[in-house]
Amino acid sequence: MNNVTSILTDTHGRTHNYLRISLSEKCNLRCTYCMPHDGIPLSPRANLMTADEIEAFAKVFVANGVDKIRLTGGEPLVRKDFSDILRRLSNLPVRLSITTNALLTHRYIENFKRYGLNDINVSLDSLDAEKFKLITRRDQYKKAFENINQLVTEGFHVKINAVLMKDFNEDEIVDFIKLTKNQDINVRFIEFMPFDGNEWNKNKLVSEAEIINRVTNYFGIEALKPLANEQNFTARNFKIEGFKGSFGIISSVTNPFCDSCNRIRLTADGKLKNCLFSNEETNLLKAFRKGEKLEDLIDLALNNKKAVRAGMTDFNQLTNPDLHNNNRSMIAIGG
Repeated sequence: MNNVTSILTDTHGRTHNYLRISLSEKCNLRCTYCMPHDGIPLSPRANLMTADEIEAFAKVFVANGVDKIRLTGGEPLVRKDFSDILRRLSNLPVRLSITTNALLTHRYIENFKRYGLNDINVSLDSLDAEKFKLITRRDQYKKAFENINQLVTEGFHVKINAVLMKDFNEDEIVDFIKLTKNQDINVRFIEFMPFDGNEWNKNKLVSEAEIINRVTNYFGIEALKPLANEQNFTARNFKIEGFKGSFGIISSVTNPFCDSCNRIRLTADGKLKNCLFSNEETNLLKAFRKGEKLEDLIDLALNNKKAVRAGMTDFNQLTNPDLHNNNRSMIAIGG
């Protein structure tokens, strides 16, 4: 790991060595929890980071302690110069990963291998083709599932991310976990989080406690085996006894992991977000194009990071739309 300088350490003592870079605001799906029904106004191309700028920003962060970079979107693979960006970042001393919907991964298998991208998170919210079509507004389940199986067969470290929503897909929790019986994959259940335009309300939330209850009711309490938490974990991980893979729960709403957060996010238009829940952003791209140094801006952004969820310390604050409706839609943030 690189020597960490103070600009990536916030006032709560958390060191941020994990950078998520959004490559695009565009996506080939239209997931309801991610994108508003009528879409979002896309940034003009001139306002988006070029491959040169992405590389330059990454170098600044790596020089100051970042050792993991995840590429996100929108859908990162819709960007035409994706392979060039991946090649450039592969020259840095970082662990590379990606979050994708898997619809285009078959085109990039060899590039993933060539440039050392082994960790692939796939967003998949239903194992039912009709539900998939309903939530994504696209009839692409078959291709997505085929490509997930290809990634597993090719030996990539695959995690499946499923956002749970009440009365929609919580009845599939057990089916998702059954995927881990004979495959070394990690299924992660994500609590539905509030973002602009996704019509969030607490009645749609499927909590960590409800997930565990469903699991133990089906598999039995004795079969559920908690796993040790990773450093700076987001998911609390478990496995079913005898199963090859595992599953995790990302409980950002009911049981957040803010005290160990090490993540910062760079949007496709070059703005730094110190917290997924925060509507505050620091425009690094504008400063960079004016020839300004970025370190002071990064330092200030990290020092302004709140201890918990952008200052929303309790559930009542989280359910107040006035506190989160000014935040961007998930597709424009990059997850």
